[in-house]
Amino acid sequence: MYFPVAGIEVNPLVPPLVAFVISLFTSMGGVSGAFLLLPFQVSMLGFTSPAVSSTNQLFNIVAIPSGVYRYIREGRMVWPLTWIVIIGTLPGVLVGAIVRIKYLPDPKNFKLFVGLVLLYIGGRLLKDLFFTQKKKDTPSTEERFQQQRKQQPQTQKTNSSAPGEQLSRVTVLQWTPGRIVYDFCGETFTVNGVGVMILSLIVGMVGGVYGIGGGAIIAPFLVSFFGLPVYTVAGAALMGTFVTSVAGVIFYQILAPWYPGMAIAPDWLLGFLFGIGGFAGMYCGARLQKFVSARFIKWILVVCLLFTASKYIWPFLVSMVNP
Repeated sequence: MYFPVAGIEVNPLVPPLVAFVISLFTSMGGVSGAFLLLPFQVSMLGFTSPAVSSTNQLFNIVAIPSGVYRYIREGRMVWPLTWIVIIGTLPGVLVGAIVRIKYLPDPKNFKLFVGLVLLYIGGRLLKDLFFTQKKKDTPSTEERFQQQRKQQPQTQKTNSSAPGEQLSRVTVLQWTPGRIVYDFCGETFTVNGVGVMILSLIVGMVGGVYGIGGGAIIAPFLVSFFGLPVYTVAGAALMGTFVTSVAGVIFYQILAPWYPGMAIAPDWLLGFLFGIGGFAGMYCGARLQKFVSARFIKWILVVCLLFTASKYIWPFLVSMVNP
């Protein structure tokens, strides 16, 4: 099938299949998978115009709601954190869209910057996985969550009145513009709202340029720098990515008539095909997350981050050696 906006020809079964596999694993860590679809579209399909960014964000719009639904239903959406992420990323994604179209139609240098950021975050998560020591006989929050899940009777239906289910749900204790306090699995977590908002603004700009939504960056930051459990971060990161992607697609569509010689608006058919696969993958990933250890989810994030970083950095290094 030929996609005129993207200027590529591909079997219509390939986009949803690739998106399903990617989203199944990345959604467990609060990442939509769009940041892995971007290198796939650019390198494998040859979709290189600025429209690839808006198409990637269209994928987020179609795919993310299923994953968010599961996190809301299971009581693991930290809504104050979600709103701070949205408020921070929204202006950033609009600025990023302008930068992408006007200044970086071929953003090799900025890709290097993004690659270095992802490399640093991935390296920090890797360091945590290998070198972080915990006290013996003191289970982590993630381990307590898994213990509570296993202790629930298998015959018991999921409902908010179940003791184990209550313990594994998020309870917001305090919410002010600069501070969020919530309880999860018997442990209290405090979040610096201003710090998260500043981070979200930067992430939004990157997401606006490349159409990755920002979840690929903000989820690992919330886990490694703010010390929040991945089971409570995933829903907020996905919801923030969804809202900013909606704004990004609308903004790209509005800007398209002003740049008639450049493909800017999304390839709607290709984006929906990717989105359908992502919708199924994210639902399954969000549903399976509680059955997967936090360590394994962090490994997923590390692999995704380092892989993407290499895809951004390696071509730059090659071009430096062979100008």
